Amino acid sequence: MDTSLNKYISDTGFCSRREADKYIEECRVTINGQDAHKGNRVKPGDDVRIDGEPLKKKKAPVYILLNKPKGITCTTDTKDKSNIIDFIQFKSRIFPIGRLDKLSEGLIFLTNDGDIVNKILRAGNGHEKEYIVTVDQPIDANFVNLMRKGVKILGTVTQPCFVKQEGPQKFRIILTQGLNRQIRRMCEVLGCRVTSLKRIRIMHISLQGLQTGKWRYFTPAEIETINEMLRHSSKTADGDGMGE
Repeated sequence: MDTSLNKYISDTGFCSRREADKYIEECRVTINGQDAHKGNRVKPGDDVRIDGEPLKKKKAPVYILLNKPKGITCTTDTKDKSNIIDFIQFKSRIFPIGRLDKLSEGLIFLTNDGDIVNKILRAGNGHEKEYIVTVDQPIDANFVNLMRKGVKILGTVTQPCFVKQEGPQKFRIILTQGLNRQIRRMCEVLGCRVTSLKRIRIMHISLQGLQTGKWRYFTPAEIETINEMLRHSSKTADGDGMGE
């Protein structure tokens, strides 16, 4: 049975489907010695290579959560000196699920399991992400209400969400969407600039007890719960649901 090239690559644990598409577009992938293209299918016995190196079979799944500090970029591209892979220095290849902006901090998952990546990222699955945000000027009830109801960005209106004021210039927000730089764009529309953005929870997993720059493995209970939550989720991503 054949499979799509990007899924084949992600299933080996080399990278996510999104990253696989980038490798394909950059002409770094071959199938049986021929340059690969997006949309190619892989059949049993095909020789798939990236940068001339054969893909190895998938190893045991790894699930990690990191309290990302500011200044680290959520990319596997080692040409970027601030990349998250060099920062975490894990013993085998892993990649981030979704993203946090370089200037943002907080919780991000990393794994070698391409299948779970796509289930979590699928925006339609509605997984919650919770953030604490500070802006450059005082906010009021009107700001909170407008954020709750939805703000027009990127040619659409954001979905209604939970927003609670936590201080003169600070608020808590829970998203089930993951539009590109969503919180920052929403604040800009309402006349504020984000000065601090920290993701404190993804689904049922929080940052509690994890210092900035530190990481830990998922506990067995966390893995069991996440698998249960994803049991009825689609495997095909229709958008990056883990942005901010």
